Amino acid sequence: MPKKKPKKSVVKRMRLTKNGKVVRRRSGKEKFLAHKPAKRRRRLRGHVTLDGRWTVNMRDLLTA
Repeated sequence: MPKKKPKKSVVKRMRLTKNGKVVRRRSGKEKFLAHKPAKRRRRLRGHVTLDGRWTVNMRDLLTA
């Protein structure tokens, strides 16, 4: 049976913390920032922790 490999698309977008949480970037922060209000740009800062079933699914794809 072949070795299981992590899903490349998930590896590029998310990462696993030391405690096993899955962290991702917020969408909408890449292009046309000059057109977006400062309030929205501030809200898009930082990372988001996935919760619930999403965490389990993405952890499986990251560590497969």
